[in-house]
Amino acid sequence: MSSMITRETTVCFTGHRTEKLPGGGDENSPVTKAIKSLLYKAVSDCIDSGCRCFVTGLARGIDLWAGEIVLDQKARGKDVRLTAVFPYRSHGSSFKGYDKWALGNIVHEADEIVYASEEYTPYCMKKRNEYMVNRSGKIIAVVSDYRSGTGQTIRLAEKAGLDVILIDAAEIARQSEKYKDSSFNVL
Repeated sequence: MSSMITRETTVCFTGHRTEKLPGGGDENSPVTKAIKSLLYKAVSDCIDSGCRCFVTGLARGIDLWAGEIVLDQKARGKDVRLTAVFPYRSHGSSFKGYDKWALGNIVHEADEIVYASEEYTPYCMKKRNEYMVNRSGKIIAVVSDYRSGTGQTIRLAEKAGLDVILIDAAEIARQSEKYKDSSFNVL
């Protein structure tokens, strides 16, 4: 790693789990494709602006997608590193299928693994989110419902003065519906 890692060059992620996203995270959904495309662009833009360290909280959905995007950038020769933060040590043991594979791949390829708690507690997710925010200068957030852990993390990041890069999943879904019946597909 040729660049120095600082809080200013570190980006963390927050976002909903697949079932809470518009389109339910269905890979064939135009909404999911648009969210993934905007997430990829946000990561690329951060790299282009000098960010070198990315932090994922390993939740299904946005966290795993973001982790995979960072690993893809790294495989393409970008000078980046990935930190994977488990909310508790056995997190992911119940994941199935693609989520299980993605988690295993991210953990195998990550540059650093951190455990916010040894065991599950009612506060371990919040503790993980605080860990990520306290070490980052930016946060990429994919949100459709602010009354959620994602919304709570965004508010925490704003209070801490992070640059918030917002991907509004609800707006993407509205735009997708708007153009759904047209003769061309915008998303």
